Amino acid sequence: MATLRGGVWLSSASDRPRFDFIALAIQGKKIGFEKIISMIDEMVATLKTEQGDDDQKKEYCGVQLDATDDKKKELERSVADIETAIAQAEEGIAALSTEIEALEDGIKALDKQVAEATDLRKQENEDYTDLMAQDSAAKEVLNFAKNRLNKFYNPKLYKAPPKRELTEEQRITVNMGGTLAPTPPPAGIAGTGIEASLAQEKPPPAPETFGEYSKKSEENSGVIAMVDLLIKDLDKEMTEASTGEKDAQADYEQSMRDSAEKRAGDTKSITGKSASKADMEAELQASQDSKTSTSKELAATLDYIRSLHSECDWLVQYYDIRKEARDSEIDALGKAKAVLSGADYSLMQTTSKNLRRRS
Repeated sequence: MATLRGGVWLSSASDRPRFDFIALAIQGKKIGFEKIISMIDEMVATLKTEQGDDDQKKEYCGVQLDATDDKKKELERSVADIETAIAQAEEGIAALSTEIEALEDGIKALDKQVAEATDLRKQENEDYTDLMAQDSAAKEVLNFAKNRLNKFYNPKLYKAPPKRELTEEQRITVNMGGTLAPTPPPAGIAGTGIEASLAQEKPPPAPETFGEYSKKSEENSGVIAMVDLLIKDLDKEMTEASTGEKDAQADYEQSMRDSAEKRAGDTKSITGKSASKADMEAELQASQDSKTSTSKELAATLDYIRSLHSECDWLVQYYDIRKEARDSEIDALGKAKAVLSGADYSLMQTTSKNLRRRS
């Protein structure tokens, strides 16, 4: 193990006895110089080996520290990128969820509007049907009354009722000399003042004088004109009702087509957005898993960097001092070997003192 002497890191402490032994051997001349020179060569080889080990270790530490630092930075960037991707995915999922919810609420509102429009159209159609039935019945009564008036006042305009078709039972009754019950006239019109009895009433007898007859004829002509006016009003009302019903039905059908088209489009949009949301959720899960694994790898890298610093910082810090100390030792040992190989004894004594001082 290296030791610190005089503020300088030296080689292994196991080499100290060799220095002391060499110094004693030179001073006391107890062994031959060949043995001492061999020991010096071994010392120099040991110092060079130790320096080589330091060189390799320093290079290893430099490479490993650079590589792990680059890896740390790359992993930190990856974690930051993944966190950004996670934030974007979460934001996208939230936005799609809001859009899907809005579309679903829109479809519910549209379905409600369609149901309400259908109920309204049904009620309007029922009202139209009732109106047409009532107006048709009213026209029938008015036409019946007008025809009965024409029978007496305008015979040429009178239209006889269609021949009554008898049932088998009625034919048997007639063949046996019986009489049939009269055909009931059309019912009256509620709220119009026109009752069924109006149609059954007979007109008054013909006037005795021309003047009185003429006056009565004018009065009856006025009644017929009033009936015609009522029929005309009914026809106008029925025509307007038919036109309104036709337009309302056309508007309803167009509204239903538009609603169906919008519903189909919104449903398709929901399907597409739901698929996109599912993809984003899968990407989010993958990003979260990736962040977990990358964060673990980054933590392991940081642990390894700490272990490298613990292993390498001392060597890197004292590398130059240790190298300089070894170079000095190798130089001193080289001089000692030169002395032993042929230099004068005074120089050898000086070298001996230097070796002892360095030891």
